Amino acid sequence: MAKYKRSHDEISRFMIEIIRDSNVVDVSLPIFESCLKLKETYGYPYWDSLILAATLANNCTILYSEDMQHNQVIEGKLTIVNPFASILENAK
Repeated sequence: MAKYKRSHDEISRFMIEIIRDSNVVDVSLPIFESCLKLKETYGYPYWDSLILAATLANNCTILYSEDMQHNQVIEGKLTIVNPFASILENAK
């Protein structure tokens, strides 16, 4: 048993289920190049920029993230939404 008391088989089945229900994007050269451009333009860390690049490459219009700037629009196409923004605002 692992740290979270789930067997390898349980975790494997769960991951395969998620992948089958999701649009998994391979990191291609164009996505990597876009990542580097976005990193330079918006100042996000590498991995966040890679998420942004993959999201844009798949024509998504909303990215839910609690780590990036809420309501920021990337490349005029993608809006970052913090799903916890209203909770955080009400806590003030």
